[in-house]
Amino acid sequence: MAESTERQDEGLGAVYEAEAARLWRAVFAFSRDRAVTDDAVSEAFAQCLGRGDAIRDPRAWVWRAAFRLAAGELRNRGRTVRLQELPVTQPLTEDPSRLLAALASLPTNQRAVVLLHGYAGYGTDEIAEILGIARATVRVHLSRGRKKLRHLMEEW
Repeated sequence: MAESTERQDEGLGAVYEAEAARLWRAVFAFSRDRAVTDDAVSEAFAQCLGRGDAIRDPRAWVWRAAFRLAAGELRNRGRTVRLQELPVTQPLTEDPSRLLAALASLPTNQRAVVLLHGYAGYGTDEIAEILGIARATVRVHLSRGRKKLRHLMEEW
């Protein structure tokens, strides 16, 4: 049993190394709140660790949990989230505030789908599983979200 737990911990450690920074940025772009993002990402990894071998795919599970935790916290707060500076590991050539503002104008599910697809690189099936919605719904949200983002970015 201890050996199994150690293997799971090592696997989750690899997921953390590979995904934590990208996950944090994606959840931040979704929530636009550092505290919500910090809590959601750390809680997602903590819950994954606590569930041990019951989780078949820790990477997908952590992404799904972080987005759901962030969405739940935003619903509980019942307020508009504020624009904050986006921490990045590589310098940006353009100001990210326009993109963040455009993302913020999207409905919640469209924003989540666009981020999971365009930033995190998930496919339609994986996004459907992460968000708990139908694949067709993911495709609709992705199409509408991209169209609205394109329109907003062209206006600027």
